Amino acid sequence: MANNLYNTMYNPDVLSCIANLSNDEVFTPPEVANAMLDLLPQELFSDPNTTFLDPACKSGVFLREIAKRLLKGLEPLYPDLQERTDHIFKHQLYGIAITELTSHLSRRSLYCSKFANGKYSVVHFDNIDGNVRFKNIQHRWQNGNCVFCGASQKEYERSADLETHAYEMIHTTKPEGIFNMKFDVIIGNPPYQLSDGGHGASAIPIYQKFVTQAKKLQPRFLTMITPSRWFTGGRGLNEFRDEMIHDRQIKVIHDFPDASECFPGVEIKGGVSYFLWEKGHDGDCEIYTHQNGHDVYSVRPLLEKGLDVFIRDSRKIEILHKVQAKNEPLFYDIMSANDPFGYDVRVENSYLRVKPDFKLKPFKGAAVFYYYGWRKDGVGYIDRSTARKGQEYIDKWKLFIPRAWGSGSSGNDKLNAFVAGPNTLCTETYSVIGPFDTQEEAENVLSYINTKFFHFMVSIVKITQAGAKHVYKFVPAQDYSQPISDEYLYKKYGLSEEEIEYIEQSIWPDKDAVSGGDE
Repeated sequence: MANNLYNTMYNPDVLSCIANLSNDEVFTPPEVANAMLDLLPQELFSDPNTTFLDPACKSGVFLREIAKRLLKGLEPLYPDLQERTDHIFKHQLYGIAITELTSHLSRRSLYCSKFANGKYSVVHFDNIDGNVRFKNIQHRWQNGNCVFCGASQKEYERSADLETHAYEMIHTTKPEGIFNMKFDVIIGNPPYQLSDGGHGASAIPIYQKFVTQAKKLQPRFLTMITPSRWFTGGRGLNEFRDEMIHDRQIKVIHDFPDASECFPGVEIKGGVSYFLWEKGHDGDCEIYTHQNGHDVYSVRPLLEKGLDVFIRDSRKIEILHKVQAKNEPLFYDIMSANDPFGYDVRVENSYLRVKPDFKLKPFKGAAVFYYYGWRKDGVGYIDRSTARKGQEYIDKWKLFIPRAWGSGSSGNDKLNAFVAGPNTLCTETYSVIGPFDTQEEAENVLSYINTKFFHFMVSIVKITQAGAKHVYKFVPAQDYSQPISDEYLYKKYGLSEEEIEYIEQSIWPDKDAVSGGDE
């Protein structure tokens, strides 16, 4: 029965059909699962003692594909198919499902039955779960959030008949106690985020917690696929980023800046990547960047000397080195902090967006107020005394630059910065660049922002929509006494024809650049 299952029945492959059902809990296509398994030493699949764990089972695709390899690799040791199947499923393959539904789906993929002790199972267990377990875990609430995963109590405190999304792997301080055994290989595609109850669709990442817990189990090999946002850190990821880029045991990374090239039909801001961590490895990392049908390969440390972020494309490193050789001041030195005029109010552990009392028509003593979407009804008038900070900007020329723009993962992102004159303010939607004494100087800064070079230097750090001040950390300052062009910048930094072509192909065409304004 097992032979028929694993050799004939998956055409078409049902797991390929459901591989893009969700952005937060993305199902893994079989071809991606196999690409990750290809990273492992293949002799593992001929060893009857090798143990495998998927700590975040959804479709069961990883365990199923491992089973297929083991069924072939162990045939010389176990010629009898049923004996071989019994040994593999009972002693080598283990999983922790993320929901009750995915536990049934995973067992169905692996055992051909959602009940491991059912008559249709290819191997008989004495219990329903077999080695694919699901335990209904509860969040542990403190101050409105779960102490383990950070989920919002308001969002996830539910009745017993509803799924809580309290994943067993990350809701324990001792993950080694789940199966009370060691694993040679841990592999999976964990859930990516959970709502934290903040404004709008605010969510916190949780995939990094699965990686951290997996390392506590001290496997020989660890391979997981996750969003690539950890490359540059950010909310909830700075500590994890620092841990990862300093970890010399990460041997291989495959990076997809456009997630749809890995997960067809799925959009994940910043892309996705999978890595191979090998216990005892101490060396540079093999990095494969897959983008627009092309692959770029390099062998290098995850942490370049003098940097504190992982730069995903080696071609960017060479250009960065040429720019840094000038030892110039940085652009972000003339940028404000978030919420430049103090219209975002801190309440307990979150921000409460306060709608300022602005008018749509001017009044005596009013200042022009940019409050959202400056191209569409985003301008009003406000009493300038309501500004809680940023007084030094109000009566000067300046630029307003959106805090969120584009995805950061694509060269098609456009930054719609615009010049604002004296007697102007804005909400936390924007950061401020300046102040400047003249309109000409502000316009020249805008010409710099609208270059491909500027956007390229931002893209070294920025891989998501968030555009906080730190994403400008590698952008050099310029002399703003005259307009600035790409041609001038390419010559100034001595870029080669190949480097110029790379920038030109990475960043949006000049004709599409937005020159600014407040119409």
